[in-house]
Parts: sequence; C-alpha cells; structure tokens
Amino acid sequence: MMALATVLDGSRVAGCYCRSYVRDARMPCPKAFAFSRLSKGFSHKSLMSPTPFLGVGCIIKKRGINVVSPDVSTQNLAPEFLCASDDEYDGIVVDPESLPSSANAFVSALRASLCNWKLQGKKGVWLKILAQQADLVPIAIREGFSYHHAEPSYVMLTYWIPDEPCMLPATPSHQIGVAGFVMNDKREVLAVKEKCPCSCSGLWKLPTGYINKSEDIFSGAIREVKEETGVDTIFLEMVAFRHAHLVAFEKSDILFMCMLKPVSSAITIDEKELQAAKWMPIDEFVEQPFYLEDQMSRKVIDICIKAHEDQYKGFIARQLNSKLDGKLSYLYYNELNNISPIVM
Repeated sequence: MMALATVLDGSRVAGCYCRSYVRDARMPCPKAFAFSRLSKGFSHKSLMSPTPFLGVGCIIKKRGINVVSPDVSTQNLAPEFLCASDDEYDGIVVDPESLPSSANAFVSALRASLCNWKLQGKKGVWLKILAQQADLVPIAIREGFSYHHAEPSYVMLTYWIPDEPCMLPATPSHQIGVAGFVMNDKREVLAVKEKCPCSCSGLWKLPTGYINKSEDIFSGAIREVKEETGVDTIFLEMVAFRHAHLVAFEKSDILFMCMLKPVSSAITIDEKELQAAKWMPIDEFVEQPFYLEDQMSRKVIDICIKAHEDQYKGFIARQLNSKLDGKLSYLYYNELNNISPIVM
C-alpha cells in the first residue's frame, strides 16, 4: 500500500472534468479515485472529522487547490456520484442533504456527476447548498456553476450542460407589495404616518407592506393593516395595481391596491414602524400637497373613492382548482360582465 496524493485540477476532456495525479514514479496512475471507498482501517467518517489525521484525510489548501493524501488501493474504483433526481424538463435536482462534507470528495463527485449527466443528455442542474455547507459554494462556482437566488437557509446554484443558450428560468425579478384602503361610514380613511427618512416622511398615507411567502394578496393586505394599526378588516376587491422597475436592489415592484371594509375601529399602532395612525376625513387626506402633486397616487385614491361609492368595480377573488398543479388558488377578476362558464 503506497500513499497517493490526488490533485484536483480544473482541466476538461471532451466537456468532462478529469483528474491529474501526483505520484511515485514507480506506481501506475489509477483510472479513478473514490473518496468514500478508502483502504481498510480508514473510514469515510474520518474525512468529516473536525481534526483530520495528518496524511490521512488531511485537506491541504495551496494556491486554490485542495489536496488529500490518504492511503488508498491502486485497484480500479468507480467514481462516486452526487445523489440527485430528475425534474420535469430533462434537468437534475441535487439532494442538498447528501452532499459530501469534504471539499475533495465534493469536487470529485461533482465532476463525475457532470460527466455522467452530460452523457445522459441532461440539461439544467439545480444545486442547493445549505447554510452549514457554505464552504462548498466557491468550489461549485469554480466548476462553472452560477448563482441563481438565495434564502436565509441556502444558496441555489445552476449549471447549464448543453452547448447552447441557457433555458433555465431566471432568478425572481419582482417583489409584491399591498396597500389597504379602509374607509368607514363617516368617510374617514385609515391613515398612517411611517417612521422613515424617505420621501413620504411626515405624510399621512395608506397602510402598505410586502406579502409573505405563500401568502395570498388579499390576505397580505388584511394582515398589514392589522399589524400596523390593530384594525380588523375584510377584503372587498382589488381596484388597481402599480408596476414599477428598478425599485430595490434593481428589482421590479408590483403594488396591489385592495379595498378593505373595517370591522373594528380601535387603533393600536406598531411603534416600530409607525409614528401615528388615525381615522382621517377623506377630503383632508387628499388635500395633502403630496397627493395634489403626485398624479399616480391621486388617481389611486380617486379610484378607491369611486369603488367605495359603487361607481367602480374592481377584481374580486375566487378560489378555484387548477389542473396544472391540482391545487386551489385565487383568481382575481371583474364579474361585472357576468361571464358564464364554458360549456363543452
């Protein structure tokens, strides 16, 4: 048994990654090396040890190259592949829970898997790396993966295998906001004054916010009003929406204007976000200089007033089943024309 130092380089052969070996001149170079199939007396678990033994599972980093020097057999060993499943578009989704913790084991399995997937005619590869696996991110980037999106618990990377334009969907490009127009029988609108140094500082405005993950638009509007003011409401209709671009972090922004009916009147403000909140006469609200000068905001308020007076019909929400995903979801539409269902 002789020590073999495997150096993982970045070279490719026919679109696949290959290995080069630093070895004793008397030893033949093995065709493949699998880090989980080590010689007797050395387990894969040792590679995961926070204090690896010197010369056995010890990862050495030098000039961006990871080197590992365990005692291995010179027998031909099959390469390890990453655990993954097929998606609906001839692509691959890698299981993040099964990723090797060792840098060398990861890059070895990643290169072997990419070669295998290319031979199978696969296209896009989705690689989710969890927060606790963050050390693997720069390795995947060096192997040709690209950032797609990130969440607090993971980073999603992608790789396009065919030698043609990438057809994977781009990262989400929009953020979704909601505004709640709440008017009582006294023609008073629920107005708030936010704690912010932005252009709306000192302005009495409508409660607004962003919808949460897996939250319906109307539910988000009801929640935001409740959180900011303590007022309970029910959804009536969606009267308009505004679409703007390059708003925050170069993302586009869609703001849905929702008509809500108050079912309580007592106000309890969220002091972390608001300076104040009150029921404000609608005439006083629209006479603020901001609304006199801003065409879009004034148009939105005008539409809301007409909807409150039954002179305008917006979109209602109806929960319907979709055969595309077999789930119930909300469709927003105007039923003014009393559209009849399609009869086949």
